[in-house]
Amino acid sequence: MNWKIWILIIAILASILALFPFNFKTGIEIASVPTNSTAYEAGLRTGDIITAADGKSVSSIDDYSAVINNKFPSDNETKLTITTNHGDVILFTKVPPQVSVKNIEKTRIKTGLDLSGGARALVRAEEKDLSASELNDLISVTSQRLNVYGLKDIQIRPVTDLSGKNFVLIEIAGSTPQELEALIGQQGKFEAKIGNETVFNGGDKDVTYVARTGSQAGIYGCSNNAGTVVCNFQFAISLSEKAAERQAALTQNLGISTNNTLYLDKQIDLYLDGQLLSSLYISRDLRGQKATQISISGSGTGATSDEAYKNAISEMNKLQTILITGSLPYKLKIEKLDTISPLLGKKFIDTILIAGVAAMLAVSIIIFLRYRNIKLSLAVLFTSFSEIIIILGVSALFKQNLDLPSIAGIIATIGTGVDSQIIILDESKTNTDISLKERVKRALHIILGSYLTVLFALLPLIWAGAGLLKGFAITSILGISIGVFISRPAFSEIVKNILKD
Repeated sequence: MNWKIWILIIAILASILALFPFNFKTGIEIASVPTNSTAYEAGLRTGDIITAADGKSVSSIDDYSAVINNKFPSDNETKLTITTNHGDVILFTKVPPQVSVKNIEKTRIKTGLDLSGGARALVRAEEKDLSASELNDLISVTSQRLNVYGLKDIQIRPVTDLSGKNFVLIEIAGSTPQELEALIGQQGKFEAKIGNETVFNGGDKDVTYVARTGSQAGIYGCSNNAGTVVCNFQFAISLSEKAAERQAALTQNLGISTNNTLYLDKQIDLYLDGQLLSSLYISRDLRGQKATQISISGSGTGATSDEAYKNAISEMNKLQTILITGSLPYKLKIEKLDTISPLLGKKFIDTILIAGVAAMLAVSIIIFLRYRNIKLSLAVLFTSFSEIIIILGVSALFKQNLDLPSIAGIIATIGTGVDSQIIILDESKTNTDISLKERVKRALHIILGSYLTVLFALLPLIWAGAGLLKGFAITSILGISIGVFISRPAFSEIVKNILKD
């Protein structure tokens, strides 16, 4: 065989190796574990494979969920044994372990939100157009906040539209637009004040430790008030030396409360984005003292105990996250907020596969009717499928997400590929005054000219729409490049051999 055909075969084999991991693991994979959670402290880590829960075999997310839903939530601490590829992990907890799980992937293809489901937001700073360095600072803090919150499959990247405006594209698989909006819709500026003076702010400059689990953090009672259930939470934090010194200076001249002589006459008021969250009493023993350990409290409400409990946990986690990461450097404006159902994505993939196979068969039949040669039809079919495999293999190798724009790019690539193959066939079958080699060479020159035109037309789409068409542009460019430099030359050699025979 010709060396061009060998290059195509090697590219196909390499793509298959890139696509399929060839592992035979059973169970489900832990996608993420929040640090400072009970699960993390017990020994569970991202990437661990769960094979059993409480002695029951786990081979899918449904198996795992069945065990967890039967045990939690619980009024008392319950023992849960999780078996992973690294051994048994034992937890004692009232609530489900804070881990995100996913099925073990059969291929290395990474699907985007369009196919896996989740939420996506296009945001920018409300007050100014950020520079590249300011945008990176915003991405760093936003990423830290979302990762601390324990969300899974987070992608945050800078994007720029054709007018030069900078945006941040945030994608979270398995989330809802409401959850995403709640996380990024507020700047999250936390302030603790005595009177009008700030004692400390959120962030690691003032807050050195935030308790998230265990005896120092949790729900400390629920009560029913006029048909509304209120659950109170409390967690401990540690202040830096400078923050403790500011508290000592601000409490030095405070008096004793006339209503309760155990406390000082002013409280520490906690504000989030300018709104008063709660006020904490200051013990009289702390007047003028550098206290580095304090407790933060708050509450969550709901129509039922379960709803109030969940809301209290959510509010506590949100406050803990802001205290750990600090406020966002800029207030964000959400330009676009999307949600896509994973069920819709699965149906879309099934439909696309059926439509793609039907289209390829139809093209092969048309080519057979035109050229009356079954070998040429099979050659077109083989070349088109090989291009798809190579595109997917390269995408898997470089961990490029496969989303709806990317799939559209693959379809467009197949269309241009078939057009190019027809050009080669027509040039090969006509103008017999010159040699077959020259006719194929002329066809490849036409294809190369068309390739350059399409390439320069696709390049602006990488930045158009603040990068939302990037998947289409990159996949299309990748596909036509593979076609021009790998599959078209191989196809031309296959055609030469068929016509010579």
